[in-house]
Amino acid sequence: MWMALLVGSQGSLLMLAPTVLNVAIAVRASGLAESHVAWSVFASLVICAGITALQSTQSRRFGAGHIVLSGPSAMFIAIMVLTVSEAGLATFASLMVVCSLIQIAIAWWLPTVRRVVTPTVLGTVVMVIAVSVMPIAFDQVGNLPAEAPSAAGAVIAGVTLLSLAMLTLRSGGRWRTVAPFISILAGCAAAAAFGVLDGSRIDDAGWFGVPAVPDFGVDLVPTGKFWLLLPSFAILTVVLGLKTISDGVVIQEGSRRKRQAIEFQRIQGMVGANGVGMLFAGMAGTLPTVAYSSFSFSLINLTGVAARRVGASVAVVTVMLALCSKLTAVLLTIPGPVLAAELMFALGMLFASGCRTVVRDGIDARRTLVVALGATLGLGLHGHPLMRDIFGEEFGDLLGNGVTVAAISAIAMTLLTEVVNGRRARLEVKLDATSIPALDEFLVGVASRLGWNEASSYRLRSVGEEAFATLLSRQGDDDGSQSSRLIVAARPQADMVELELVSTSRTENIEDQVALLTYDDAVPTVENLSLRLLRFHSSALRHQKFHGIEIITVHVEGRS
Repeated sequence: MWMALLVGSQGSLLMLAPTVLNVAIAVRASGLAESHVAWSVFASLVICAGITALQSTQSRRFGAGHIVLSGPSAMFIAIMVLTVSEAGLATFASLMVVCSLIQIAIAWWLPTVRRVVTPTVLGTVVMVIAVSVMPIAFDQVGNLPAEAPSAAGAVIAGVTLLSLAMLTLRSGGRWRTVAPFISILAGCAAAAAFGVLDGSRIDDAGWFGVPAVPDFGVDLVPTGKFWLLLPSFAILTVVLGLKTISDGVVIQEGSRRKRQAIEFQRIQGMVGANGVGMLFAGMAGTLPTVAYSSFSFSLINLTGVAARRVGASVAVVTVMLALCSKLTAVLLTIPGPVLAAELMFALGMLFASGCRTVVRDGIDARRTLVVALGATLGLGLHGHPLMRDIFGEEFGDLLGNGVTVAAISAIAMTLLTEVVNGRRARLEVKLDATSIPALDEFLVGVASRLGWNEASSYRLRSVGEEAFATLLSRQGDDDGSQSSRLIVAARPQADMVELELVSTSRTENIEDQVALLTYDDAVPTVENLSLRLLRFHSSALRHQKFHGIEIITVHVEGRS
């Protein structure tokens, strides 16, 4: 117990700095009162603590069953500033509550969403988000008293950013995790040298307590601006949900001693729990939660502890810190230029994360076109007068959000490339032995249309039939009265075919079973013969298991 509490304290400290930084910048840039800053920081800490505890469990379809440190999302800073400025805080809260249901829906319908919002689309939107929020960070550089020297903001931000960069590059292990705290201290020291570090807030704050709850409410009757802003919020929510999936993969891999296939049921639970966090954040009028995969991964690696009870410990310590009003006052005393530098660094890391997401599955002509047009239109039309000329002054400002434009453009180009490609073949059958001839005829037709030679055609047919046989043999102890449904899709890509089998059966993970063949006896058995043939004939194999559905994706190379 004491070990879990100690590790939980470290995790809570890792969450503390980004929580305060993101919330303070978002609230202050929105023009809200300082009293709302204290409330938002307190509410964010409590909500993030609760979601971190929920993520450590697996309650039905909510929770990942891993240590998932959660904090406010920087992706929503720009949209919060725009919404509060144009429509008020009540509209922002209402949009957050409604969109939380979208994120929960993503968790349930993840197998369908993944085909439309691809890693290429997700990476493009994340990069545009990082660039679009950057002006807010630079505006905070000049957030100092009027009597401050003109160069004070730039120098303080420069010292903070340089300290953070040097510590990140030169240090490793535990020191890298505390680099943000040390850089904040360096920035505050520079601010003190200029005489702009005001400690009156600390003196006025009590030691413990709950900040006053501001009166902002939730609009029960949506206004016209609500409907105008809803598409932007919905797109950002989808991106947030899919980024949570990427973070979940990183956390799941870091939490295991042995490499295994990703359990997408847990990923769905993580997205669902994050949707609950967004719901409570909307009710509190603050930024939505997101999984901090880098902090979670660092905590597990540095401590060597991945036990789920650590999540509960993080929650307990975080709530205790939230109730300490004096500590909150200390954090809110951090000058604007210091907050700006920390946000610049975080946005730079977010941009790099988007780049990695784009190149993860490789770059070809189609993906390059999606990124190029999505990023160009998103960044070029962000706040451009052209949108006001088309949609009018009021609607143009709301619809001219770069993230919305980038997401719509990238998704549209993805769908267009699917239509232009036009060679996708699809078969729907029952998952029983009587469907084998239909499957074989389908695969023969695919190979024939591609002009593949006999050897390549045989390889494609073998992979399809063995994947089918493997699913058929692993359905479980059903009564046999009703067969599962199977959808087979063949997507030609250059000199190979991506074969996808979607089934509603419940089986062990085939990807893990194929990997274990490396350690099996060299003589094949009846039980693993299909797995061995799959490994031999395919160039890549992936098995994704969701709640109620599973998808096998196999790559088969061929020649004409």
